[in-house]
Amino acid sequence: MPEQENHVNPSTGGTGGAGGEVDWEAERRRRRARFLRELAEARALRDRVQPRRAKAARLRHAMRMRTFRW
Repeated sequence: MPEQENHVNPSTGGTGGAGGEVDWEAERRRRRARFLRELAEARALRDRVQPRRAKAARLRHAMRMRTFRW
């Protein structure tokens, strides 16, 4: 039985060693960063389009934070 499993790297198609794992993690971080940027952009657009709803959401969030117990 092998002590360490080799994982297939979807970006390179090879088996993952030390370099393959790093590439996979870097690709995952890039995809996550792009998703979070797009999510923030969508929220900003929604806030501009519906300012009253955005203000109500901000007030609800502030109330939650004031009443949260650590």
